[in-house]
Amino acid sequence: MAKQISQGRRWYVIHTYSGYEENVAYNLRQRIESLGMEDKIFNILIPTEKKIKIKNGKRKVITEKIFPGYVLVEMTVTDESWYVVRNTPNVTGFIGSGITPVPISQQEIEGLQKRMGVEEPKFKIDFTAGAVVKIIDGPFKGFEGKVSEIDEDRGKIKVMVSMFGRETPVELDSLQVKKI
Repeated sequence: MAKQISQGRRWYVIHTYSGYEENVAYNLRQRIESLGMEDKIFNILIPTEKKIKIKNGKRKVITEKIFPGYVLVEMTVTDESWYVVRNTPNVTGFIGSGITPVPISQQEIEGLQKRMGVEEPKFKIDFTAGAVVKIIDGPFKGFEGKVSEIDEDRGKIKVMVSMFGRETPVELDSLQVKKI
């Protein structure tokens, strides 16, 4: 009989093939139900966060995986529960030493849950007035200019662009420019 490894109900990290996180979570939920493991495997979590991206000049909020290729499982590790998780299709193993899964700390889980619970992604504008920037998106792509104003709340910046020998103010989304 294999020795029982148990540390009570804790969170563990399993490694999956990248892109199969949802597939693993789904299969694992099916296995927990069909094998009656609800008393040993409690929660499955794919940590995600909201990010702001620019698509066709418009801001779009997307959900991105924080740790692609990893799924978190709250469970009590026993030989049976370890076997059920380990043998779920597309799971490559537990994060730990050897075959012994190492739980992650409660602080790490709380930090992740906080990060995941943020409803509105915050956007930090990392520019200062007077900074020289290059426009990387939109009709003025390729132009360089100097930041003249910053509107942190709206995520907009005003850039003075030299066109036809004169300075012209152009309002851009802060994601449309990069520092030089």
